Amino acid sequence: MFPPRPRVPEGDAAIRATDNDAALARLSAVRRGYLSDPFITPLVPRAHLEPARPPLINIGTYVRSEALDELVNEWLALSAQEGTQCQIVSMGAGSDTRFWRIATGPSKDTLARYIEIDFPEITTKKAMAIRKSKDLSAVLGKPEDVSLANGGTALHSPVYHLLAADLRQPPAESLGPLLTTGPEPLLSPHIPTLLLFECVLVYMSPSASGSLLQWFTDYFAAKPSSPASSTSVLGCIVYEMFALGDQFGKVMVNNLKARNVSLPGAEPYPTFESLPNRFLQHGWEVAKALTLKDIRREYISQAELERISQLEMLDEIEELELVLAHYAITWGVKLPSNADSLRAPWHEWGIRRKVAS
Repeated sequence: MFPPRPRVPEGDAAIRATDNDAALARLSAVRRGYLSDPFITPLVPRAHLEPARPPLINIGTYVRSEALDELVNEWLALSAQEGTQCQIVSMGAGSDTRFWRIATGPSKDTLARYIEIDFPEITTKKAMAIRKSKDLSAVLGKPEDVSLANGGTALHSPVYHLLAADLRQPPAESLGPLLTTGPEPLLSPHIPTLLLFECVLVYMSPSASGSLLQWFTDYFAAKPSSPASSTSVLGCIVYEMFALGDQFGKVMVNNLKARNVSLPGAEPYPTFESLPNRFLQHGWEVAKALTLKDIRREYISQAELERISQLEMLDEIEELELVLAHYAITWGVKLPSNADSLRAPWHEWGIRRKVAS
């Protein structure tokens, strides 16, 4: 008899499985010395049994993480320069550890609120992992200030909030009740707000992702409830695949199809030049993009590149460049109506070049 073929997840389960891939990739990059993250191990079941990932995956994870960290850290710095706290909403957050890294870092006092949203199956597992881990739960605050909600699919603390929702549903129905109801809504329109989408929108239809961004755009453009209050800066970072129409892109698409994962959200972005349209079509003033290939070549310091080159032997340089050329980070800014009175140079927010081109 032949052994049974491993079952491939279908439907939403296939999409949820991509979070496990990302968590294992980060765990591997941390163990190999590419990254420092003491909070990833408690979020990976049986982490001690997981083998290391290939160098190509470790390097890709490192480049992605360094660039995203720089953008988020600069957002926090601009908020401090503005003289205010900020909030971050991470959608499709999965096993991400960013909140814990910020909350134990130098910018912790700048963070007013950190909200994570994902499928209920994902948030339930994460809430359980947080409650089981002393390292994770200690960062949230006093035990009496931390509570589970909605049958264990949600978790609330003074700063960190974990919520369950299907981002493909109309946001007025899925996000509105969670974020914008009551006299003091969880999501304040009055402080700088950063949206994070790491490999999320690519799994959604363009109409669903467009509705999501438009909903946030409208919320922050609404007229203030009183003359003393005003809406604030809205920023967004999107990390995902693009330009999947060429030969290598088609290989990536077919590999994911074999796992029952499709990428409808990549269709409107066939070229690098098309990426800023993600924000420009919603009337945002700033929209920029970089591929991971360009980030690795010019936006990571020479000293860091030399350091990581010593960690593992990489033979597949050509393949690495091909993969990195099909992933991009796109970021944008929507300025409020009172933009002239802002103190910080929000339009300059970005990743700084470290190597001369």
